[in-house]
Amino acid sequence: MDRVGFLGLGIMGRPMATRLVKAGVPLTVWNRSPQAADALGALGATVASSPGAVFAASDVVLLMLADEAAVDAVLGRGTAGFGMVAGRTVVVLGTTSTGFSASLARDVEAAGGRFVEAPVSGSRVPAERGELVGLVAGTDDAVGQVEPLLGHLCRAVLRCGPVPNGLGTKLAVNLYLCTMVAGLAEAHHLAAAMGLDLAAFRRALDLGPMASAVSTIKLAKLADRDFEAQAAVRDVHTNTRLVAEAARAVGAASPLLDVTRELFRETEASGAGALDMAAVVTALEARDGICPTPSGHARSRPD
Repeated sequence: MDRVGFLGLGIMGRPMATRLVKAGVPLTVWNRSPQAADALGALGATVASSPGAVFAASDVVLLMLADEAAVDAVLGRGTAGFGMVAGRTVVVLGTTSTGFSASLARDVEAAGGRFVEAPVSGSRVPAERGELVGLVAGTDDAVGQVEPLLGHLCRAVLRCGPVPNGLGTKLAVNLYLCTMVAGLAEAHHLAAAMGLDLAAFRRALDLGPMASAVSTIKLAKLADRDFEAQAAVRDVHTNTRLVAEAARAVGAASPLLDVTRELFRETEASGAGALDMAAVVTALEARDGICPTPSGHARSRPD
């Protein structure tokens, strides 16, 4: 069995690494803030003091980091420290631009490593349940090496071709996800503004042909004003930017995405960046001059 490393134990990384440990995978972990790594250590993972120590102890290293800058910083890209990737398979699970991923793949391979692009579709709850969808790209040998690992995290692992087609697929999927959740929030906002029976509205959606795992979970969050993050607003805003850039690069129109991106920008700018993406409804409320009460459950207009 390959020795496996995991870098980045945030909203998504921690449940993913937890599943690997519980599956008996020999895992070495590192996280910028040590508390999350210590929690994995309590489950049986080896806690490393640095990314370099993870690479030294691993054959395959999975990265679930916040953004492109974090990936470069943790890998020491552009420095002598980047040589730690030699002889290792580097698997990037997060969402970046396609251009960044293609460039990173070239650099990893030039340094003597192998690279797999494996962005996952899903949020915290699917990560906890092992129900993500892996969208992998890379050489057949490298992808074949990591597919068994991804099987512990995903209900399906789809081969998308060469890098950066995994991320291209993820960005297209995210366009649908982000616009759908924004539309759901807008529908709930309208139902509340009309004074409708919100329980009946929720049932109508949950029982109707548009229902999905995402709509059911996010509608429950909207109904309960429960904005504990499963997919944080700031991350979704970043994703909408990446999708918009990909669309511009190929000349594809994306009007729904552009409106959605602005709503998530407004939500993050209001200070709600750490909340769940369902909190995009607060941008609509702000446009209408509606302010939540401190409990978050009632709606009121300022005097």
